[in-house]
Amino acid sequence: MKSRPGGGGTPQKTHPGGRGLPGGKEFALQLAGPPYFSAVTVLEVIQRSAEFLARKDVETPRLQVELLLAHVLRLPRMGLYLNFSRELTPPELDQVRELVRRRGTREPLQVIVGSTSFCGYEMMVNGRVLVPRPETELLAECGWTHLNQSGLAAPAVLDFGTGSGCLAITLALKCSAARVTALDISPEALAVARQNCARHGVAERVQFHEGDGFAALPPGAEFDLLVANPPYIPTAEIATLEPEVREHDPRLALDGGADGLDFYRRLAAEAGAYLRPGSLALCEFGDGQGPAVSAIFATQMWIVERVQADYSGRDRFVVLRRGAGPRVA
Repeated sequence: MKSRPGGGGTPQKTHPGGRGLPGGKEFALQLAGPPYFSAVTVLEVIQRSAEFLARKDVETPRLQVELLLAHVLRLPRMGLYLNFSRELTPPELDQVRELVRRRGTREPLQVIVGSTSFCGYEMMVNGRVLVPRPETELLAECGWTHLNQSGLAAPAVLDFGTGSGCLAITLALKCSAARVTALDISPEALAVARQNCARHGVAERVQFHEGDGFAALPPGAEFDLLVANPPYIPTAEIATLEPEVREHDPRLALDGGADGLDFYRRLAAEAGAYLRPGSLALCEFGDGQGPAVSAIFATQMWIVERVQADYSGRDRFVVLRRGAGPRVA
């Protein structure tokens, strides 16, 4: 983070509506010459910063500012509305100005504040892991519903490509009998996942393994449920994604090969050797990939039970069942 630049100048009083701001510039852009004014209120910070982020093409700019400001002031977001006239201290103003500046460069809000909510649980995130998406919460819900209805005394779960650990940890929290194994090729991602696991008190029931796919599993491992949110962006499309994704999410967590389907072929061909007969697999996929993903699994003798839509109505993950016949190695 940049330190506050030095400089002279006489503090100027800020008046309602932003009058008196030096040079007519919003505080978020004025990175030189402080002290810039002696008092600024919560409402003024929100208004000026939202204008700044809007010019940077940040979606929902006012919401983004409110979340950043709530983080700095350690208030619930709605608490800001009860404190519109509260004046920020100079250290608070410096901090929020820097966070707004970072958001203006299209750094994800979740990375800036260092965490995100997933199924109601706070998960640490940074530039070493994919920021969990809201639609993945539906996959998690489908997983824990299945586990709790399975009647199994101690169901074994495999999280393929765990990233931040959000799926593995949520399933362990929602199903107290579950034992979860989580795989990832990235040691940096696993370091984050282990911190999240310890934070939520499920370290005794979640084991992490580093390696390239199923090769990282211990011999003889078998599971009752597989969940996977693998990389599914076609390589050539990564450059067209929003800056928050293409510049800040790890490429390993995005790149699904030339057509985005490399990991589904691998899962369809290899996962059966590690699942007990009748086991369930839940796999998230990208926009428009449902028919291709379903066909890949069907050719490997998986039963495609259904394709599930996300909150926006787009097909988002496939529910598969491993039959009782010969397993594919």
